[in-house]
Amino acid sequence: MGAEIDILLILATFLGLLVIGMAVPVAIAIPGMLYLYLQGGLPALNSLGFITWGSINNFALTAVPLFILMAEILGASGLSGRIYSGLSKLVAPLPGGLLQTNVAGCALFASVSGSSVATAASLGRVALPQMLSRNYSRPLAAGSLAAGGTLGILIPPSIAMIIYGTFTQTSIPQLFMAGLVPGLVLTGLFMTYIAVCSYLSPGSAPREKGPKSVGELLRAIGDVTPFFLLIGGTVGMLYGGFVTTTEAATIGCILSVIIGFVAGDLTWSKLMQATRSTIVFVGNILLLILAAFIFSAAVSFSGIGDAITQFVASLELTRLQFYLCVFLLLTVLGCLIESLGIIVIMVPLLFPMLAIYDINPIVFGVVVVLFVELAQITPPMGINLFIIQSVWSGSLGDVIKGAFPFCILIVLTAFLTIGFPELALWLPQSMTR
Repeated sequence: MGAEIDILLILATFLGLLVIGMAVPVAIAIPGMLYLYLQGGLPALNSLGFITWGSINNFALTAVPLFILMAEILGASGLSGRIYSGLSKLVAPLPGGLLQTNVAGCALFASVSGSSVATAASLGRVALPQMLSRNYSRPLAAGSLAAGGTLGILIPPSIAMIIYGTFTQTSIPQLFMAGLVPGLVLTGLFMTYIAVCSYLSPGSAPREKGPKSVGELLRAIGDVTPFFLLIGGTVGMLYGGFVTTTEAATIGCILSVIIGFVAGDLTWSKLMQATRSTIVFVGNILLLILAAFIFSAAVSFSGIGDAITQFVASLELTRLQFYLCVFLLLTVLGCLIESLGIIVIMVPLLFPMLAIYDINPIVFGVVVVLFVELAQITPPMGINLFIIQSVWSGSLGDVIKGAFPFCILIVLTAFLTIGFPELALWLPQSMTR
């Protein structure tokens, strides 16, 4: 059986399982185990025990449940409402009003949560009712939150970066640092687009007033201060080289509990609920990672990965053409499966090709996360679209319409990073000198 037939068999099995509604981890694992059996019989399946142990027994992955727990605690404590309230006084006077607060709030919340879903859901529940009551443009309001939520997988800490680093043996702190500048650039582009829309169409975003007194200004600053303390205690110490990724996540969890009890309305029962939600979420992620390692082992065992690499090399693509192919591939996959599924399936296949085009693994990680970020708001599987639609019970079409211009800005940021890799490399290189 040729490598081409093998690839088609695995792909057909995977897509067939997705079509009949099978969960993504199962749809990934079954073709992998089936192919292992076809290639080596029952003895090949004996390796599943080693694959399971090797994939889950990874120190870098211990940061994932901790960052997710931190995000769940922040959501349970109601602090997302405080950050939105504070930013609405500090940022809303800009052209675009509360729409600017959406993007700034998502960027700030993303810097401590690492989760796109947590960012979109937490701020969406707070922001949408306020904007709809003030007659903001419904598509623009929904689109700004859906797109702003995607910043959670680019601005560190990022669960997607941790998983990419796990599969590629790339430094996770350096990946975090590499994502910061492109993340801030993308945040600036989002806010600029909103300002232009509000200028061209004043009815889409009413003008908001800033703090009316010094006391109100101080209260607004006090509302966002806990988040800056949390950022300093986690990402700041990580960038400073004082702690590892897992230690930073541990500190973040401890600080989020303290801040939740002191500055929020966190209770022991809410903390337990946040813990249960974390267990469920992390269980899904680890099952997905295990399934991906089984799939990767099958590909490696059969030599399909080498065949794909040789085939791509024979095409003699330029670096830009290779990136365009990756963009098209991940965009299509984004219409079928969720973002983490894209990473665990495609990164093991694409990563060996980087040497052909002399692509820096850190830059590639940032670009892949940007493309995956795009998948978060790409119909029909863009999860952030459904998160926002479920929060306001409005039309999914309005959410898609509002999110589409932000998709263009994400693509622009990705190709800016490709054209000027210093956007991603400047901070990691300056921090390691």
